[in-house]
Amino acid sequence: MLTRCPVKRLRVRLILCGLFVIYLAAYSSWSGNPFVNWIAVKLNPGDDAPYETLDLTEKNSSCWKIISGDPDAVENALLTTIANKYNGFTESDYLNMTRDCDSFVKTRKYITFPLSAKERDFPLAYSMVVNENIDMFERLLRGIYAPQNVYCVHVDRKSPKSFHSAVQAITSCFPNVYVVGKLESVTYASWSRVQADLNCMAELLQSTVPWRYLITVCGKDYPIKTNREIVNGLMAMNGSNIMDSVSPPEHKQRRWKFHHDVRETVVRTDRKKSPPPISTPMFVGSAYILVTREFVSILFVNPEIQEFFKWSEDTYSPDEHIWATLQRMPELPGSIPYTPRHHWGDAPVLTRAVKWTFYAGNIAKGALYPPCTGRNHHLICIYGSGDLHWIVKQKPLFANKFDPEVDNTAVQCMEEYVRHRAIHGTGR
Repeated sequence: MLTRCPVKRLRVRLILCGLFVIYLAAYSSWSGNPFVNWIAVKLNPGDDAPYETLDLTEKNSSCWKIISGDPDAVENALLTTIANKYNGFTESDYLNMTRDCDSFVKTRKYITFPLSAKERDFPLAYSMVVNENIDMFERLLRGIYAPQNVYCVHVDRKSPKSFHSAVQAITSCFPNVYVVGKLESVTYASWSRVQADLNCMAELLQSTVPWRYLITVCGKDYPIKTNREIVNGLMAMNGSNIMDSVSPPEHKQRRWKFHHDVRETVVRTDRKKSPPPISTPMFVGSAYILVTREFVSILFVNPEIQEFFKWSEDTYSPDEHIWATLQRMPELPGSIPYTPRHHWGDAPVLTRAVKWTFYAGNIAKGALYPPCTGRNHHLICIYGSGDLHWIVKQKPLFANKFDPEVDNTAVQCMEEYVRHRAIHGTGR
């Protein structure tokens, strides 16, 4: 008789565990608790998901091994990428999934309530400029989504109708996500890229959400930090903007000496331009910015800024000098005065973790970072799985560029990394 007692106790434990699993699965069907939803996925992942959530604390987690820099795991991920064609969700898939928004939000595991009082009381605004790859757009939205924030999406007017429809369908499932009313036909390195963000900025200022900072992102960005970590980082800035702003090298100064025409690309003419109509020197930096609400508000009412915008409309890549220059104007909210140490070669990338091809290489021989393990495009790395170990150590809040068609494992593991930190805290 005594020999059977341990067996009976084991059966009871198994029955209780089974009942607990059923309870969690049932509870997750109506609860907005992301932790419960995450557990339910762990125990019973949906068949319709092209990728499932892993627990990165498990030693056998392939994503944790990749992020930790394990060479065998990285090599296996590379071989998997080569062997398997990327097969993500299509526009049609999203049109079908979003017919039932409640099901879509739950199935895609969006976080549906603020994860902390600090985040609740410090809402953010996002300007998202996208033009392709609906799957990556939705995964980015899910990665940065929080119900207290507000999201304005600009879709390139040239994008296919099916892409527009799918974006509209996804955004319609959220009260705080919408497509901007005025769309631009965006040409690379032209004013239209700036105007796309300005259109969103104007509408976000009308939002009832009392957002504190605006963050601009593109379709190939992905957060390195959680919403909580982003909020903490912005609160630590004490009202200062975050953007790259350094003295321009000679080849960029030449861009401002001639008018440019926008055709299929931006083309320089022989017509010389007048000097920029501003009282401060010109600076250059990134198109992507994190700026205060007060900074955004003044853009539309300050005459000098409006004249500067007008002057910049026919320059090459105005997004590289517009924000960087405004950042050094002492009278603007959140600006940071220029100091001589801000020169091009040593400028830290504040807004994005980016691997430029000309700075990558052998670190032992002076390179700033290891070579790209994904694919280089326009002198920038589209990340592969082997880059994740470097990415998660970087200080910026976002990384660029990710593309699941280049390396879906890299995107998937970043999703899991950020979600794990959001739910379990920074840990480790």
